[in-house]
Amino acid sequence: MPSSDRLFGSHTAVLLEEAVEGLNVRAEGCYVDCTFGRGGHSRAILARLGPTGRLIALDRDPAAIRAGGAIAERRFVLLHEAFGRLKHVLAGLDVACVDGVLLDLGVSSPQLDEDARGFSFRADAPLDMRMDPTRGMTAAQWLATATGAQIREVIETYGEERFAKQIAAAIVAARARGPIGTTRQLAALVAKAVPTREPRQDPATRTFQALRIHVNQELEELSLVLPQSVEVLASGGRLVVISFHSLEDRIVKRFLREEALADRLPRRLPLRARELAPPRLRLVGRARRPSSAEIASNPRARSAVMRIAERIGGPT
Repeated sequence: MPSSDRLFGSHTAVLLEEAVEGLNVRAEGCYVDCTFGRGGHSRAILARLGPTGRLIALDRDPAAIRAGGAIAERRFVLLHEAFGRLKHVLAGLDVACVDGVLLDLGVSSPQLDEDARGFSFRADAPLDMRMDPTRGMTAAQWLATATGAQIREVIETYGEERFAKQIAAAIVAARARGPIGTTRQLAALVAKAVPTREPRQDPATRTFQALRIHVNQELEELSLVLPQSVEVLASGGRLVVISFHSLEDRIVKRFLREEALADRLPRRLPLRARELAPPRLRLVGRARRPSSAEIASNPRARSAVMRIAERIGGPT
């Protein structure tokens, strides 16, 4: 069982110690936890801050904001915001730069475990899937209005599902007979449309992942927050990103690699090395994955990948 230090509410923070170590927390520093969840990483960061340190946390899930009310700390502020608005949030707090930014991507355990949220097909529930149920279109609403081609593209791209064409056709045919409003309805449709099954995986898994990513614009939000994170980091500040599937990690890996290289210009241009724009980041170590012991105690950690980079230059 995970220790009480790793568990807050019903969510076990993945790579907890490794992520906080990666941030290289200074007692007097200012840090941002862009994905508060149930506060596991935030509480570990606060434990390392001194009296003048500061932690700013964000989450777009109102349930996470309510959970954060349990942390009564003058050094801590929690805001109901999507992390794609990072610079806007910091400007509103009159914060020019920070010493570290943490991103723990994907869906949290409480979101998966609360049937009414519609993230899982384990129980029959409304097909919602929004991380912030106060805003935007539900998965059911999107399936009712999207074209067959749009449904296929989302399932194929975000779910990496080879039977996306068959699944999209089944959804379009089914909605002509009546709305697809529950998780079990959708899961049953997908099960009938998929001719072969992957070992130890429900045939609806990839489709549910794809719809969740699309409804919440997860990859778009990630692409927005990464450059903002670099811009707000002080010199020597750290960016720590934990991804949970290949689409996320691909974006993170490519971004960090490009930011760690100097400008690449056509060969034979009459420029000296010092005239080229220097890299903004330095990669710190290799990608980290959970230990076998962590995976055994928290199976949802098995796909996690953590990458760390440090700001070179930047705001001071």
